This record gives sequence, C-alpha cells and structure tokens, in this order.
Amino acid sequence: MLTTLAAAVVVAVGARVMISQFAAQPDALAESVVAIPTSHPGAALVKQRQQMILMAAATKSFKVVGGPKVAAVPPPAVPTASSPVVYAPPPNPGTAQSIAYKMMPSFGFDPATQFSCLNNIWTRESGWRYNAANASGAYGIPQALPGSKMASAGADWLTNPATQIKWGLGYIQSVYGTPCNAWVFWQGHGWY
Repeated sequence: MLTTLAAAVVVAVGARVMISQFAAQPDALAESVVAIPTSHPGAALVKQRQQMILMAAATKSFKVVGGPKVAAVPPPAVPTASSPVVYAPPPNPGTAQSIAYKMMPSFGFDPATQFSCLNNIWTRESGWRYNAANASGAYGIPQALPGSKMASAGADWLTNPATQIKWGLGYIQSVYGTPCNAWVFWQGHGWY
C-alpha cells in the first residue's frame, strides 16, 4: 500500500523534473502521467488496488472450520395452562379468512381456538392475499415455497384462495399438528 503510493509519487516527481529540464514545451503525455496520482480516478485506482491486495491476503489466511448445519424442526409445542387460548369470532363471510374458518374442522382443528393462531401467521405472511409473492419464490396466502407445491391441492392454486388454504392447512397439520403450534414456531423464527 505504502509502496504503491511512494512509487506513484516518485514517477510523478521524476516526470516533472524531466519535463522541466529537457523540454522547452511541456509534453502532453508527460503532463498526464504527472497528473495521475493526484487525479480522482488515479486515487480510486490506487485504493481499489490496495483493497485487492488486502482481499488476496485475507483469502490466504481464511480457514474453513465447519460446514453448514440444517436446523431441525422442533417438536410441536404443547399448549400449557399458562398459554392463553384466544377465542375468535367467525370472520366476515366471503373472505379468505371465512373460507379458512369453515375448512379448519375438516383438518381436525377447532376454529374457535385455532383460528386466531392461523390468522396471526397468514396475516403476517401474506395479508391473506392469494397473489402475495415473495422474492424468495414463496407465493399465496400460506406463502408456499415454491408456490407450485400447492398444485397438489388443485390445478387452480395460482388464483384460488380455497385451494391455497386447503394446501396450507394440510401443511400445518403435517408439520406442526395445529395452527397454534405453528404460531409458536413462527414467533420464535419469523417463518413457519
């Protein structure tokens, strides 16, 4: 780093001395060589070179000490007497929430005790929008990743809230057991 700067200064000073001693008229090429170290692009190039040298040195000293570990899904949380059960009234008819509320018993979920947990998750994940898309590729009300997974619940998975809800409830049932267990997991991880 210091060597580069010193070399640039020596070249500039040497060029200035040569110009003043041997040329009656300044040479345009020599003038530009003299101006390089003091110009903004020249300083940027010097800085970039210094960063490259530091990165090269860092990669030589880099040591891999382990491999990535995949987190295991914890066992479903068991509601205790201290965990509150929130009874929620049925949602407005004709909404995606209403479809989910009516569909929950077919998955063995009591909507009176489990809907509020489901609502907490899907409000945060998608706002209950059937066309909610995430940059990661997650899609729909349950934010299936990839969204095409929901095709197992119906060919109209891209536009039908009921198909998405059916898939999402099945996913929650198979992975977490209940929406409230999924909500407990979501609170600890920010995803489910």
